[in-house]
Amino acid sequence: MQLADYLPLFADKKVVVVGDLYLDEYIIGKPSRISREAPIAVLEFREQHSVPGGATAPACNISALGGRAYQLGVVGHDQGGRQLSEMLLARGVDVTGLVVDPARPTTTKTRIVARGELVYPQHVARIDRVDRSPLSEPVEQAVITYLRWVVPQVDAILFSDYKCGVVSEAVIAAALEAAHTAGKLIMVDSQGDLNKFKGTTLVKCNQQEAEHFLRRPLRSEEDYATALQFLKEDLAVTSVIITRGGEGMSILDLNGDYYHAPATTRSEVFDVTGAGDTVIAVLTLALLAGAPILDAAHLANCAAQVVVRKYGNATIQLDELQKELEKI
Repeated sequence: MQLADYLPLFADKKVVVVGDLYLDEYIIGKPSRISREAPIAVLEFREQHSVPGGATAPACNISALGGRAYQLGVVGHDQGGRQLSEMLLARGVDVTGLVVDPARPTTTKTRIVARGELVYPQHVARIDRVDRSPLSEPVEQAVITYLRWVVPQVDAILFSDYKCGVVSEAVIAAALEAAHTAGKLIMVDSQGDLNKFKGTTLVKCNQQEAEHFLRRPLRSEEDYATALQFLKEDLAVTSVIITRGGEGMSILDLNGDYYHAPATTRSEVFDVTGAGDTVIAVLTLALLAGAPILDAAHLANCAAQVVVRKYGNATIQLDELQKELEKI
């Protein structure tokens, strides 16, 4: 099959995305002068907007590509939680799995951005309002209850772990039990401890996360091949992928064979925010569509090339991926 032949097969593939939900807020101003109070730019306010972030990003990508995404995570009983729910609904994401915790404010990341007339927007600062404490037992049980209910109805579980408490050992254990009983894929995109995800189907991390976990640098193809083999055996997973930014990604398939899938095109990088979320979303849909892991990786590379040319936590549309595939 040609890579483009998999795209129609994304339709109606069902994925529950479990993880830490963010509201990404952007406050944009035009630089006017240097402050007299400190050596910083003074920005004159121009606009403010918010988009779904964190584990909502892969869910939004899945929905935009024709799949059916079920969002499972925790929001606060606040304006941010309501806003996040409304934005997800508008993007076609099922929000019946949003658990409201009145004691836990909705995680919000506020980016202060300078935007001039002739230059790309520049991040000046970011303020994170986040609670990284473990979920309370009732809230964790609510997450597990929904997970056990929804798994028989979906094709895959996707964990998006930003180390903010939702992806706990108890939640992972419940997912493993439910998925193995129902024969479902478990995909993982984690910024946290990879050891938590032993026994899942596929684990994806970026180069920096892999180096941190392995406590050694990755420079050569041999380094990547050795690292992937260790991760596959140590985590007892079917496949492992390490993304490498502009160099594409390295893959170890279910047979233990190593591949380097280079970036399909050299894109002008505008903003890398959300590229990893797009990659795991496309990998999941492609595997569910029957693509071999290497074809799935090439599709994910193409999708990443599109989103890095966009500003902010962007998603990819099916027609955009189709056009990108026509370039290769």
